[in-house]
Amino acid sequence: MAMRFEELRRLMISDRTVRRFIENKEISTETLGQLVELTRYCPSGRNAQPLKYRLVTSEEERTLVYPLLKWAGYFEEWDGPVEGERPAAYMIQCLDTYYGQNCLCDDGLQLEAITLGMRTLGLGGCIIKAFNSVRLSEVLGLDDRYQPRYVLAIGYPAEEVVLEDMSGEEDADFKYYRTPDGRHHVPKRQLPELLL
Repeated sequence: MAMRFEELRRLMISDRTVRRFIENKEISTETLGQLVELTRYCPSGRNAQPLKYRLVTSEEERTLVYPLLKWAGYFEEWDGPVEGERPAAYMIQCLDTYYGQNCLCDDGLQLEAITLGMRTLGLGGCIIKAFNSVRLSEVLGLDDRYQPRYVLAIGYPAEEVVLEDMSGEEDADFKYYRTPDGRHHVPKRQLPELLL
């Protein structure tokens, strides 16, 4: 049992946000479907299971989606990945309002299931909340009943992400940053800070 816990811990440590990808390394709709299938096994508030996914794999649709996204709020000078480093696919997580106006905590649970599944396949991703929802619905032809909640950018990573322990000081800087060698650094609070 301890071995299985350690395997899960290692998987979660490797499940980092990636913002630069090997764009020309394609991902099949079958693979994306297998990742979405993982969400079937997640808990769901009221068991309503109100979330649906619009898969985006064609170059034409990816080109329409990309300019509607905001990347890395802490990198004010960076407009997002350049051509050749953009996502190979997207998943648009949508709330099906037929089943209700609130998905409770389902969105986060399902995104974590998908990104953990992605890591087992060597994929990386970026969960994006800052995007033009109205325009996204238009370019993808989404029915009004489907409200985009998150965009998950997906691809094979073209950057290294490094976790580092924060100092433990209350005013410690928690902003992620890049070093000149291109590594993306993510400060994380240590366990004693998480316990009350």
